[in-house]
Amino acid sequence: MTKRGGVLVTGGAGYVGSHACKVLAHSGYDPIAFDSLVHGHEWAVQWGPLEIGDISDEARVSEVIEKYSPVAVMHFAAYAYVGESVEDPGKYYINNVAGSINLLTAIREHGIRNVVFSSSCSTYGNPESSPITEQHSQRPVNPYGASKLMVETILRDFDAAYGVRFVALRYFNAAGADPDGVIGESHIPETHLIPLVLQAASGDRLSVTIYGTDYPSRDGTCVRDFVHVMDLADAHVRALKYLEAGEPSCLLNIGTGRGYSVREVVEVARRVTGRNILVVDGARRPGDPHELVADSTLAHSVLGWRAKYTEIDALIEHAWAWLQKQGGRAARS
Repeated sequence: MTKRGGVLVTGGAGYVGSHACKVLAHSGYDPIAFDSLVHGHEWAVQWGPLEIGDISDEARVSEVIEKYSPVAVMHFAAYAYVGESVEDPGKYYINNVAGSINLLTAIREHGIRNVVFSSSCSTYGNPESSPITEQHSQRPVNPYGASKLMVETILRDFDAAYGVRFVALRYFNAAGADPDGVIGESHIPETHLIPLVLQAASGDRLSVTIYGTDYPSRDGTCVRDFVHVMDLADAHVRALKYLEAGEPSCLLNIGTGRGYSVREVVEVARRVTGRNILVVDGARRPGDPHELVADSTLAHSVLGWRAKYTEIDALIEHAWAWLQKQGGRAARS
């Protein structure tokens, strides 16, 4: 396999970042995971070195860059709890925005010119149409989404002023786990729908709450586009190769283009696990759009990327296999 050089992966001990490290390694790159371990896990770093540090510490970032001389950066490091961002916006702007500025400043000073940024569909806010294209207006409804949009703006400015090119991937609901069962999703606290449903199936929690049953959808519950974490990792590596080929900066949606309602997710989980899953109907949560589905046509044409896993059954099967491997509990230190 041709060696392509090192890639600094901020948040490389996290959920999506660790899966990206696996795909990077299998594609001939040397992933260097840079993580504070506030939410990441040391056990998830298996394809290269782990450097513990915070993106807000420019000196530490520079130290790691000087040690490994990476050819590019994949930037996943961010706080990502929407509710917490509403309660403590300062924490999110300091880490997600100011931290990203520190990171970009350091890599610019070291001559790194290619950045793949983990953005989010949350930059769109409440969608006016569906599926959502990249031309849709961006009006985030929480500080988390606002922080991602701010970093997109900063990247545009760094490109124009300094020639730091980027691909920002606005992905939808990350789900699933490594099909080989080596790594998977583990958040403390857990807020994502599929692991919560599977924890109810395993008996790790008594029930799963559906927040809102009166939305204008086919069964009254919210609809989301669930994209497999390995498909996301593949998109990031394709984006890196796109930049290495000298192509211009761009912003792309990453999703399957297919939406599943919360009740449909529960029903598939019941079928996959063979377990009863107790559901509790709850009130709507403020700021929850009734439908978020991606139009990823641009990613198809620009990156040649298409989701391999378009049926939610596979996502849930892989997530369930990972959970069972952990002894039925999704979170461990």
